Amino acid sequence: MHFTPFTPEQIKPRGWLKRQLTIQAQGLAGNLDKVWRDVRDSAWVGGDAEGWERVPYWLDGFIPLAYLLEDEDMISRAKKYIDAILAGQKESGWLCPCAEENIAEYDTWALLLISKVLVVYYNCAKDERVPDVLYKALKNYYELLKDGKISLFKWGKFRWFEGFIAIRFLYERCREDWLPELAKILRDQGADYNQLTGRWERPLNQWTLETHIVNIAMMLKHEAVSYDLLGEEYENRAEKLYQLLREYHGAAVGIFTGDECLSGLSPIQGTELCAVVEQMYSYEQLFERTGNPVWLERLEKLAFNALPATMSDDMWAHQYVQMSNQISCQKFPGRSLFRTNGPEAHLFGLEPNYGCCTANMGQGWPKFALAAFYQKNDVIFSALGVPCALKCAAADITLDTEYPFRNEWNYHVKAHSDFILRVRKPSFASKLLVNGQPFERSEPLKFVFKAGEEKDVHIVFDITPKMVDRPNDMKVVRCGSLFFSLPIQYEKVMHEYEKNGVERRFPYCDYEYVGVSPWKYAFASRNFTVERLEVNDVPFSSEHPPVVLRTRMQPIRWDFEDGYETVCAKTPGEIEMLGEEREMLLHPYGCAKLRMTEMPLVE
Repeated sequence: MHFTPFTPEQIKPRGWLKRQLTIQAQGLAGNLDKVWRDVRDSAWVGGDAEGWERVPYWLDGFIPLAYLLEDEDMISRAKKYIDAILAGQKESGWLCPCAEENIAEYDTWALLLISKVLVVYYNCAKDERVPDVLYKALKNYYELLKDGKISLFKWGKFRWFEGFIAIRFLYERCREDWLPELAKILRDQGADYNQLTGRWERPLNQWTLETHIVNIAMMLKHEAVSYDLLGEEYENRAEKLYQLLREYHGAAVGIFTGDECLSGLSPIQGTELCAVVEQMYSYEQLFERTGNPVWLERLEKLAFNALPATMSDDMWAHQYVQMSNQISCQKFPGRSLFRTNGPEAHLFGLEPNYGCCTANMGQGWPKFALAAFYQKNDVIFSALGVPCALKCAAADITLDTEYPFRNEWNYHVKAHSDFILRVRKPSFASKLLVNGQPFERSEPLKFVFKAGEEKDVHIVFDITPKMVDRPNDMKVVRCGSLFFSLPIQYEKVMHEYEKNGVERRFPYCDYEYVGVSPWKYAFASRNFTVERLEVNDVPFSSEHPPVVLRTRMQPIRWDFEDGYETVCAKTPGEIEMLGEEREMLLHPYGCAKLRMTEMPLVE
């Protein structure tokens, strides 16, 4: 059931999605090579700063962003880095900025990562240097591992499957036996997550690689990207692992809690931004390798909620961890609330807590845009209903839509050859109309086109807001792929300073978001009225949300978490109503930077 993705040359964003990518290009992820020492002065390009994961992380998002937007300046800046990385390859094939005599102590997670990035670059730029460089690098890696000169440890041991993107890329070109052998060595030396699930059932205030949330977000795709190279049958382990994680650590919007490591079901525990974008990438790979559309619906939940929620509107600042119930983002004066993160991890800024998310956050939106369409034989599959255009051998297709803010898809199709257009039908869509006619069948949406045919396809559907149960008798409101929160107004406190040689000054400085509006509420009704507003230049605007829900809320007693003045208690405990219920507006979770998402219901 493997689907083939399209390239940035074939897919172009439109509408609100293009604006979102443009904001990213104009923000922190689009300018790290200018403002952040770990990228600007990296050892990957001959400098004296970090020479491990940060430049590869950054390029993983910056490259597809540059090519999707056809931004010549960004493309030339990406090429400058790639040129330096390729030129730095040793005669042996060793690729990373580490002296060859020190390779045994170098965590080769960086090699797995840069190999994946070079595949991304090849798919964008079609640079024919890349296959040769990858061949030499992975052959050298295979020989070092086979001869016992190096072995997997630490991050490489827990992210072994990331190298399979590049291994498959080469194997599809040369079919040499050493590539599956390298795959088996990595699997044998790597961590077997199927044997580690007992560690996930009870969160601990302890940092371990086995429970590290980013490792786990990456891990979800491990079987899908590896089983055929290993000569194994696919057993859909990802679904079992997903359900287990959801049971013990599932947050309201589809992410798993992990303020560094797995953190349980509390709405005041955090989730690391790196985990959000890696979970998205895992879902993209899971669909590509299995064809199961359930991963696309789960992908949408992350992209439309968790991803925009943890970044400022202008994308110059981000959090390390986000919380479902987040009433203020101020540095904790004493012991951190988080299990293994510091007291500043939830601030918005340049590199709160650690800089890995600063480098890695940029892959989320560009790779999501590239997941809009896939191809399999004579079928083009419209996987994500976001505004974009596709130009390929079979057809030119444009999709104009404001989904998920409006439930309407307008396709214009010009067929160059016979093909079938399939459109993913959301599980939550009702009263579906196709070109004005009711579509009540259970089968997928399918449209057959003949060469030379040109026509429009108009699809519209309803989505009903509903209340979803959460642990401890709490509720959350969902309307399709969007979740909704009670927004909390805030004041920004800006901090400009230098620490450890890293300068923070506007616009790449740090901010505390100080909550200033009431937050102690319960739902007073199961009824919600949808009000659709304008989708403006900032699609997930905190000030002008494109859609809101109107409902009744009840003021209640809700204390602070014991020992804190800026964190609500995990639950309000026994409900004590205070004052009269009132009509209020809920905003999309991704728009509400401070918010109450999980609340009780009083009727």
